[in-house]
Amino acid sequence: MKILLAVDGSPYTRKMLAWLAANDDWLAGSHHYTVLTVTPAIPPHAARLFQASELKAYYEEAAEAVFKPIRKFTGRHNLATQYVGKTGHAGEVIAKIADQGKFDLVIMGSHGQGTLLNLVTGSVATKVLANSKVPVLLVR
Repeated sequence: MKILLAVDGSPYTRKMLAWLAANDDWLAGSHHYTVLTVTPAIPPHAARLFQASELKAYYEEAAEAVFKPIRKFTGRHNLATQYVGKTGHAGEVIAKIADQGKFDLVIMGSHGQGTLLNLVTGSVATKVLANSKVPVLLVR
């Protein structure tokens, strides 16, 4: 199964990884994982103050800060894993990558913040659920 792990480095990402570790079937060798993190874009008026190379380095460093503990987790469990860092609105980017990458499943933690619906699922999770054709497994 081709699985997209949407991560942000929060305690909910750690909960999702703990859930994976506690459910051995998800760590079977037959799955291929892509770990995706999305860094919010710096507003254009502020981004103009930086060179393109500086912005690129900033986004890469932000992604790597999220990936570092996950690399340890996937290494410990010998998971076939690809890491992808993107920039933009998290919910929209996750849904787009899930659909375009022909993933079988998206697994993500949910914050549970925002309006009444978002209190249950989280605003990023709500966007992914609304915009993706790929099944989504939310870990809370």
